[in-house]
Amino acid sequence: MIIRIVKMVFRPEETEAFQNLFNERKSLIRNFEGCTHLELWQDKNEPNIFFTYSWWDTEEHLEQYRKSDFFDDTWTQTKKLFAAKPEAWTVQQNVIAN
Repeated sequence: MIIRIVKMVFRPEETEAFQNLFNERKSLIRNFEGCTHLELWQDKNEPNIFFTYSWWDTEEHLEQYRKSDFFDDTWTQTKKLFAAKPEAWTVQQNVIAN
């Protein structure tokens, strides 16, 4: 399993538009092959900053999603709302023994 974290900074007046777009599409993202978990986080002090947090079975599943027409359409709409360049990390969980 891998974890994908994407930080997005929106123009303040566009936060509602982003939330509406996310709410329209979240079930389709969650049901994309290989996606096992999806959350949307909002910064407590800067409400125009959001993070998506998703779990993917493999990097190949994530890449299939990122190359899909659905992602292309969603990302095209999302990019129009940005105030800053997004940042993304693909990470894995490390288990630390007690």
